[in-house]
Amino acid sequence: MTTSPLILLGAQRCGTTAFAYALNLAFHDAGGHFTVNGKVLYLLHRWLSRQDLADRHLRTDEILHALDRRPPDGAGVDAWRARVEQSLRTAAREVAEGTAGDDPAALARRILTESNQDLPCWGDKYNEYLLHLPWLGDVLPDARYVMLVRHPLEAARSMLRWTGDRPWVPVSEATALAKWTAWNAHWLDFAPRVPAERWLVIEYQALCRGEETARLEEFTGMSLRPYLTGLAPRNPAAHADDTLPPETAAVWEALQQAAVPALTTTTPR
Repeated sequence: MTTSPLILLGAQRCGTTAFAYALNLAFHDAGGHFTVNGKVLYLLHRWLSRQDLADRHLRTDEILHALDRRPPDGAGVDAWRARVEQSLRTAAREVAEGTAGDDPAALARRILTESNQDLPCWGDKYNEYLLHLPWLGDVLPDARYVMLVRHPLEAARSMLRWTGDRPWVPVSEATALAKWTAWNAHWLDFAPRVPAERWLVIEYQALCRGEETARLEEFTGMSLRPYLTGLAPRNPAAHADDTLPPETAAVWEALQQAAVPALTTTTPR
């Protein structure tokens, strides 16, 4: 097991939430913590800037409000939430006193370290992390990444079936594919910055079939098989003869190549 954080990445409707709950239980049983939709990194990116430090004002109240509006989940989340709040409040006072320095990435790193202090393993999943990967790289320079990818048509059709108050959901298959393409392309831009031994690209259908379990166990240093056996697709797989827009097809092809050797020739393309 390694103490470097594990960040689960993936675009919307690509299976990351179910996968995150499995990792949460595995980490919890190992004495650590994996947060389902923790989003603290995302909120710090929005509410902790160099100008905020110069103005001596860390918006801890805004971050805590956002955490409470759509609370993170998973076993052990209440203890994690309490540690996050304590660290944020301490940091806010130091910012106000002018003793927190002028580097937002360094302060964000400290908040995350304090929130997970003394844990043998920790990690987090939030879809929007894909939109701020350079920030993640600066804040957590030793992080490991698991990038979960799903056939763009499967993800797009799942987006269109999504219910609830989500005003940012596309309303057509074409725009859903465009959103999938934009989000996943961020990983392709970022991956060359990360040493190859610190990232995995995992294909959703292969994960559900159990074909990625051994690779994930080797990567994390943890026994995951008992926690991953319940993962299963809820909707039909895309057909091999389904066509994709050229830009989407190019991103999907690059992601599939990154996921080798787990994929087989029968995977939809």
